[in-house]
Amino acid sequence: MMQAEQKSAHCGKNSSRREPPPAGCPLEECLKFLSGAWTHKIVWYLRDGPRRFGDLRRDLGTISSKVLTDRLREMERQGVITRTVLPTSPVTVEYALTELGHEFRPIFRAMIQVATKLKKNY
Repeated sequence: MMQAEQKSAHCGKNSSRREPPPAGCPLEECLKFLSGAWTHKIVWYLRDGPRRFGDLRRDLGTISSKVLTDRLREMERQGVITRTVLPTSPVTVEYALTELGHEFRPIFRAMIQVATKLKKNY
């Protein structure tokens, strides 16, 4: 192939297009999880240790008990948090991040650093 033909073959209209992420892309899965209602805030408040249900509800402000319960159940099902019933009277329930849940901590730190830089640009 001549050099001009090679150049036009590589510089065509679609030459800069990239394949879309594959189905089930890990980045898409992580972003989908974090975009769930209240999820990132729940992870944020649990990052330093276990919290009781009432504490989480107060931390989150306007969330209803039903929505918080549903979200916590889903996060527990996904293996991100644990639920521990403490033998107190009345019964106390604590939520904590699992090992998987703690893996979000460096992600949050990196996002905060990027957000700080973005804020300076506008």
